[in-house]
Amino acid sequence: MAKLAFTILFVVTSFGVTAQNTFQEAFNSETGPYRKDIRITFTDSQNNRTFLPISIIKGKNKGPVFTIVAGVHGFEYPPIIAVQRLMQEIRPDNLTGTLIMIPIASTDSFYSREPFKNAQDKVNLNRVFPGRRDGSVTEKIADFITTEIIPVSDVFLDVHGGDAPEDLLPYICYYDNRNYPEQTEKAKTLSENSGFEYVVSYAYTLKDDEPSKYVFKQACQVGKVALSIESGKLGNVQEEAIIRIENGVYRMLEKMGMYELNIEKSKDKLIRLNNQKYIDADAQGIFYSAFKAGDKVEKGETVGYITDEFGKTISELQAPVSGVILYKIATPPVNIDDTIMCISFAE
Repeated sequence: MAKLAFTILFVVTSFGVTAQNTFQEAFNSETGPYRKDIRITFTDSQNNRTFLPISIIKGKNKGPVFTIVAGVHGFEYPPIIAVQRLMQEIRPDNLTGTLIMIPIASTDSFYSREPFKNAQDKVNLNRVFPGRRDGSVTEKIADFITTEIIPVSDVFLDVHGGDAPEDLLPYICYYDNRNYPEQTEKAKTLSENSGFEYVVSYAYTLKDDEPSKYVFKQACQVGKVALSIESGKLGNVQEEAIIRIENGVYRMLEKMGMYELNIEKSKDKLIRLNNQKYIDADAQGIFYSAFKAGDKVEKGETVGYITDEFGKTISELQAPVSGVILYKIATPPVNIDDTIMCISFAE
């Protein structure tokens, strides 16, 4: 790996005006090429304290701002490692425009090995957008991303993977937001040029005054080109999942005229899936299924069952539609209303 020449600015600051100024100074301070790394801390009324690492890479020539966020859930390791690699590989001299990269959005979730929530305030970052400036530390991170990062972004990419209990089919997705047809079409184009075989579009029914909850849905709600990658599963580091994310980012940057890299390109096979049905647990117990992510199922087919602690079957689960399993619970414990399986299909 080539050694990069860059300038590093390392700052620790409390959230508020100072934090805003720190990010804005790093983002606006000078012409490229450069890289600046900042670390912004957040505290709340319960004396919780956490931080958000941000790397800003500004290219030699002006151009779009492409934001990449990983680690919204700290147990999703392939996205975190992929963004780490991208930060080291991308050469500012060869970049047009600016990259904003957040390698671990929920550092407390990551370092405490909590799959979904910050270990301090017990809040899931991907359920609290747009956040609160006067809230808990996790809500403050969401507010900072909403008010400082998203507004300066032209493209907002949220990278996820399967958490500790989740088996997952790798795919790229975007919301079909009819309120912003131009941005939606750009998200679709980038998705289809990412090299991912499965391209998923989600229906967008959110009203303007409804909280988005999810980070890339927040970007979509305010009219940004927003999309998300899902790659990796079961709380493990899979090399193929990391490479898939890296190649997807490079291909999108190349499509936007921001970066050129000679990566092997085969003729893409695209499978478009634009509808989803979810199977939720109707009982607490132990889940069994012979199916895995990527399997095709038929409507009415039994896809799993739940037993009690004595092994007695208390619920059987049938596929509500025919389609492909995007993701599913792959570990035994389930609770009522847990999403056990997502089946996606084309119209």
